[in-house]
Amino acid sequence: MTVLVAAGVIRRANDPAILLTRRPTGTHLEGLWEFPGGKVEEGEDPRDALVREVREECGVEIEVDEIVDVIFHAYPKKSVLLLFYEARLVSGDIQHLEVADHAWVPPEKLRDYPLPPADEPLLKKLIA
Repeated sequence: MTVLVAAGVIRRANDPAILLTRRPTGTHLEGLWEFPGGKVEEGEDPRDALVREVREECGVEIEVDEIVDVIFHAYPKKSVLLLFYEARLVSGDIQHLEVADHAWVPPEKLRDYPLPPADEPLLKKLIA
C-alpha cells in the first residue's frame, strides 16, 4: 500500500529558516523531525491537504506555492509518495496540537535534526 503525503518546506517572510516538527511518541517514526504535512485524503488536492494538516497539527495558516520535490520511499510496512511544496507562514503562532515540538532551522543546520530516510533526497536540494 502506498500513502500519498503532502509536506511543506515552510518559511516565514524574509527568513530562510525552515519549519520542522517532531513526531509524537506512539506514532510511526516517533521522535524524528519532519517537514510538516500529512496524508492526502481521497479526492483531496494535495495543496489543500497540506494547509489542512498544518492547521490541525500546528494551528497556523500557510500559503502553498510551487512543488519542490516528489519522492517515493518504501518502509517495511508501507510505502509513501511524498509531495514537497514550498510554503510560507501566513498567520498564527505555532502550537503543538499534534506534534511533540517544532523548530525553525536554517537550511545549513537541517542535518543536525534526525529526519526520516524518505527526506534525504530533499535535504540534498535544500542544503546545496
